[in-house]
Amino acid sequence: MRTIDYFDKMAKLHPNRDVLISGDTCYTYREMEALTHKVAGALRASGMKNQEPIAIMSPNDGPVLSAMLGCWRAGAIWVPVNTRNALDANIAYLKYVRVSMILYHSSYAKQAAEIKEQVPTVRKMVCLDAPMNGDPSLEDFMATAPSDIFPDLGDPIGNPEELTALIATGGTTGPAKGVRVMNRSWGTMLETICNIMPVEGKPVSLATAPLTHAAGPVTMAALAMGATVVVLPTFDAEAVMKAIQEHNVTHMFLPPTALYSMLEHPKVRDYDYSSLKYFLLAGSPCSGEKLKQAVDIFGPCMCQSYGQTEFHLVATWLSPEVVAAAARGDYPERLTSCGEATYSVRVELMDDDGNILPTGEVGEIVGRGGIVGGGYFELPEASAEAVAYGWHHTGDVGKRDEHGFYYIVDRKKDMIVSGGFNVFSAEVEECVMELAEVAECAIIGVPHDKWGEQVTAMVVKAKGADVDAEKIIAHVKARIGSVKAPKEVHFIDAIPRTAVGKMDKKKLREPFWGGSGRAVN
Repeated sequence: MRTIDYFDKMAKLHPNRDVLISGDTCYTYREMEALTHKVAGALRASGMKNQEPIAIMSPNDGPVLSAMLGCWRAGAIWVPVNTRNALDANIAYLKYVRVSMILYHSSYAKQAAEIKEQVPTVRKMVCLDAPMNGDPSLEDFMATAPSDIFPDLGDPIGNPEELTALIATGGTTGPAKGVRVMNRSWGTMLETICNIMPVEGKPVSLATAPLTHAAGPVTMAALAMGATVVVLPTFDAEAVMKAIQEHNVTHMFLPPTALYSMLEHPKVRDYDYSSLKYFLLAGSPCSGEKLKQAVDIFGPCMCQSYGQTEFHLVATWLSPEVVAAAARGDYPERLTSCGEATYSVRVELMDDDGNILPTGEVGEIVGRGGIVGGGYFELPEASAEAVAYGWHHTGDVGKRDEHGFYYIVDRKKDMIVSGGFNVFSAEVEECVMELAEVAECAIIGVPHDKWGEQVTAMVVKAKGADVDAEKIIAHVKARIGSVKAPKEVHFIDAIPRTAVGKMDKKKLREPFWGGSGRAVN
């Protein structure tokens, strides 16, 4: 089904239940449903065609939810804008997917104006929270809808091959690729989440991670189960802890780095977390010791899932029951597992020749099933490569034990996960190499207590050159954003090479990762 179909089911079942609490803003399912009809009507009245890409650029804020649902009701393709990226990178991506409209928050008005100027396909701008620079507010825009009821665009099988979203994901080289998220794969993901995270009574989901990242699909799954969604504008450890107690939160998603901040907070034991049934960690591996500590503090609610943009979020599942048992000493190694394959997919390990490997051997994690997306937007070669040998290739290297639990041990693709965000080293290396003072550069991830992995540059200076770490870091921040910028720079005499002349990053990582048993954190 379409996302809006899942929402409409719950609006019919629970019309008077709160669907959104965001600061002073509160809407019921019935009220939100009415807003989405007006957003959809206004979009179509403005000239939007079916399956046009519409970008939403905003911090977590109440209008974001009505805008997203309204876009889906109108048959639009959601394009989330990661505001942590450098503006140039976002402009390049929006040009590539030929976005036609931008719905933005006033805090990003300057960036939105630059996008409008540089992306030729943009024909309409709407400011979500207030009139801005000649652009209407969302409220004013909704007033242009010709009717309070928008016609149903669904078909008998839920428009399975239409796109829900075009979500950017980096490549090992070159610019970001647009993952074609289909109604069929997104719907399978929503249903899988609803089935593995059930609760009796009224679910309450806390959204504090960016809705433009993994919190977006988790929030849509919460709506599909009839939840009240409590939105916080940004992550603040104590604000999250207070919200859990105040709103009796049952479901919450955060990346492990945010969990670590909560564990370190001096007031972490001062709040009541007994309502929590699922504290989901995803986006990067979690420290086993930190996970055990979290069970002690937050109770038997800690859980993890593994997936990626192309293989939506819940390829594997480590349940609260398994985590709690592991914390007590029952198969304690499972604290570092990403879980078992969910019932909507097959997950296997594969060697470089396309052979499925037996239990105990290490290989690339591959999968097939309902949560696999539709390849990359207008990139047929990359799409074909991702499904070689009849399986979706994750680029992650792992192993499986005799009980069916998977463990990620490395990354086949040259990628670093820092704070739940993917950083592709080739892009950072290319940026550093723009400096004339740099002869060679290798970017690696090294373990970090807060971020999981820290982007680190190994640099060989050009002969006679004088360059310091501050200059390199500042250059990368300005070019491609602070998330991708190295946090440390190590100057070395030469970069080690493999027998075929490639950078030997395994050797570079060894001093940092030695003895840990895995090369991710």
